[in-house]
Amino acid sequence: MRDEDYMGLALREAERARDEDEVPVGAVVVLDQTVLGRGHNQREALRDPTAHAEMIALSAAAEAVGTWRLDGATIYVTLEPCPMCAGALVNARIARLVYGAADPKAGACGTLYDIPRDGRLNHRLSVVGGIRGEECGLLLTSYFRKKRSPGSL
Repeated sequence: MRDEDYMGLALREAERARDEDEVPVGAVVVLDQTVLGRGHNQREALRDPTAHAEMIALSAAAEAVGTWRLDGATIYVTLEPCPMCAGALVNARIARLVYGAADPKAGACGTLYDIPRDGRLNHRLSVVGGIRGEECGLLLTSYFRKKRSPGSL
């Protein structure tokens, strides 16, 4: 499969989040063409500020391989990770991040910060942005447009 195909899996996770009335962000962790972990935002359902799609997918992947070290893995995320999630990617030793839409308000993978490529940290990962970015962004903007429309509360 290609990056675009794996991003399609992440988009399905984002749609699950939307259907659960969570901010529609999805993530999948892949190693050797095998999906190790999937996740979508669950902050509201779990009442957990750390329940971002990336964190859930990383935890599932670590469980699948039996270690927190995810050497060689790629994570596909529909939205550029925030500082917390970018730090988790570094700590998990992810090799590669592929994201869809840039996040001008909290993006920590090249937009506001560049945590994955910061040479001061003990691990760096490659970053590719904009894969199916328009589609990923549209999912988010349509969700927030609907949430902010009159009568949606």
